[in-house]
Amino acid sequence: MRIEIWADVVSGWAHVGKRRLEKALAGWQGEAVEVVWRPYQIDPSAPAGTLEAHRLIALAYEKGGAELQSRVLERVLHAHFVEVRDISDPAVLTEIATEAGLAEEAGHTGSGAAPQTPPGAELTRELLLIGKAKGVHTSPTIVVGDLALEGAQPPEAIRAFLEEASERTPRRLPAEVERLRHAESLLDQRDPLGALTLLRPLMREHGDDRGVRMLAARAYFGSAQLNRARTALESLVSESPDDSYARHLLGRTLQRQGRHEEAATHLALAATMTPDYAT
Repeated sequence: MRIEIWADVVSGWAHVGKRRLEKALAGWQGEAVEVVWRPYQIDPSAPAGTLEAHRLIALAYEKGGAELQSRVLERVLHAHFVEVRDISDPAVLTEIATEAGLAEEAGHTGSGAAPQTPPGAELTRELLLIGKAKGVHTSPTIVVGDLALEGAQPPEAIRAFLEEASERTPRRLPAEVERLRHAESLLDQRDPLGALTLLRPLMREHGDDRGVRMLAARAYFGSAQLNRARTALESLVSESPDDSYARHLLGRTLQRQGRHEEAATHLALAATMTPDYAT
């Protein structure tokens, strides 16, 4: 059973939640568990440097699994809450990574002078978006399958939650389907740029899939990338002229571009096929 903890490491409740989870798992005799920590920001507008700690923690799991991540996380929390050190300071994080055996992955630049994207940066960005897509809005939030427990609950409440979760057999979806659903959730939350971030791998690997293309077109439209939206939608309408939604969205895109005569044709056809689009 995988236990995901979505938490902001600068929140005292994350520290409390970790200790309470450990107490809840003491003497656990159910199925084997894996505890994975995921990034969450209480204040997304906080200085970007705080993201570096999340990056290091996420990278630790990717490189060494839950055991390495646990060592890195414990050192990050100790540095912040006990030693009162600045965990946005690259020197502090490099020291933590070195102690945990992750030193070679903690750098911010490559061999040349020009700065490069640090390892794990894109992963952290994606994980923050996935947490948002899942509806995480409290630090910490424990997620097991499709169940969530918000806040640093007492050990007894956490254990009861885990026992309930262990009795359920969540439906496992292919990773591509989960990613598509997360992107759609972000669109529903009016975050089209976040949706496009999650869609990028799908667009590279499954660029011919109509569902992926339609969702990308919606995200382009929502983020006012109208030329890209129009190109995608024209292709979709050409392949399936009776797709009233694609035709309606193409009409709306053309309207926003000031191409009113072209828009009117598509909007009229869409309304004929689906009368709700006439309103």
